[in-house]
Amino acid sequence: MQDAGYVKKAFAGIARRYMLANHVLSLGIDVLWRKKTAGLVAQCEPKMILDLATGSGDLARELQRQCPQARVLGADFSIPMMRESQALDFPQLVAADGMNLPFQSESFNALTVAFGLRNMASWPGALREMQRVIARQGSLFVLDFSLPTLPVVRPLYLFYLKRIMPMIAGWITGERAAYEYLCSSVERFPSGAAMEKLILEAGFKTVKSIRLTFGIASLYLAKKG
Repeated sequence: MQDAGYVKKAFAGIARRYMLANHVLSLGIDVLWRKKTAGLVAQCEPKMILDLATGSGDLARELQRQCPQARVLGADFSIPMMRESQALDFPQLVAADGMNLPFQSESFNALTVAFGLRNMASWPGALREMQRVIARQGSLFVLDFSLPTLPVVRPLYLFYLKRIMPMIAGWITGERAAYEYLCSSVERFPSGAAMEKLILEAGFKTVKSIRLTFGIASLYLAKKG
């Protein structure tokens, strides 16, 4: 179980500079990850898309750009984060907790969650709730951090994750403690086969994963039967 209260407080504290910190810490690679995710969503030609844990709306805006025929709705439990999304001209937002979504079952053809599942109170519970609101034959796209498996890359990345990233993020946002928590959560978060297993156990019919940038991030694509 994650500490939802602490996460909510942490994101409120870093909301104003969250997007800038992401781009700096990833050297802009996170933009490419979101573009790839949106491109795969577009291939499904969805009519209704929910971007859960939308934050400052980076992925939601990219989804709207690549899926002009779709209605894209962003949802987040952090009001300060959604204010940043509004300021960046994405107003289609609703305040919602991923553990208890205020939508009817089978409402969306596609659901995306980028760097958000990791911070939800219960990963299995959140995945079951996502499965509930996705329409039959609909798709789930989970983009999140993972750990590289290459022997050379893994220790270097862990050093960056634990020592360098919180320090730089602290300079940018003034909230180093929040990033120490967020960075430590990456190590605890299941990835690869372990995440695929969680998704299947939540009721999805199929799932596959794509490792991005040496496995620093992973994209999971699941279909609801």
